[in-house]
Amino acid sequence: MRKKIVAGNWKMNKTYEEALSLVSEIDNMVKDEVNGDVTVVIAPPFPFLQGVGKLMQGNDKLHLASQNISEHESGAYTGEVSGAMLKSVGTEYVIIGHSERRMYHHEDAQTLYKKMKAALAQGLKPIFCCGEPLEERDAENHFEYVGKQLHDSLSYLSNEEFDQVVVAYEPIWAIGTGRTASSQQAQEMHAYIREQLARTFDAEAAYNTSILYGGSCNPGNAKELFSQEDVDGGLIGGASLKSRDFADIVKSF
Repeated sequence: MRKKIVAGNWKMNKTYEEALSLVSEIDNMVKDEVNGDVTVVIAPPFPFLQGVGKLMQGNDKLHLASQNISEHESGAYTGEVSGAMLKSVGTEYVIIGHSERRMYHHEDAQTLYKKMKAALAQGLKPIFCCGEPLEERDAENHFEYVGKQLHDSLSYLSNEEFDQVVVAYEPIWAIGTGRTASSQQAQEMHAYIREQLARTFDAEAAYNTSILYGGSCNPGNAKELFSQEDVDGGLIGGASLKSRDFADIVKSF
């Protein structure tokens, strides 16, 4: 059975004190209210990884993630953070290819492939993001667009490497545009992603891959989204910054 995963991406939010307070609240709620078959991942900003990670110790439902990783092992790369650094502070997962990294930092498929390899080399589990913008959805080119993202960054991995990968679908067209993606649209794309993964790797690998939904998931729509056959959880943005909302999403399975 593939894992049910809810991952909170805090992005560039919170001070250190606020981050510690938030993770403490989440820790208590998850410990008391959530059953043991849901994996909860927290991705705070880089400076907070070690402190947040320490507060999560002792709760085996919580797992630490980084929001990014350098494709380089070490060296003169000012401002970058390597996989070995992340591993050394207890990081288990790393988000790669988020739409904001692609858009604002111009990360292309080759860069993302290198980041995947860098993460896997350190035993980190990549959460690989894919998704189409509004113009591709309106042009009905969304399947081809997402399929190319998957092929260009994942198809060069071995089956053994791919076994460590989580995929997250972000319908960029439904984030901040006033339009919403229905649970049926989410399921349709998730099923397509699983089909493409089966073609690239094999049916068993595709079936066992957790595919998360990353399009404005909240306590009001999480239950319906998570009930879809190929939706295995969520990559949560804004709602992960409120402990009650985030815990309610985790409880939506």
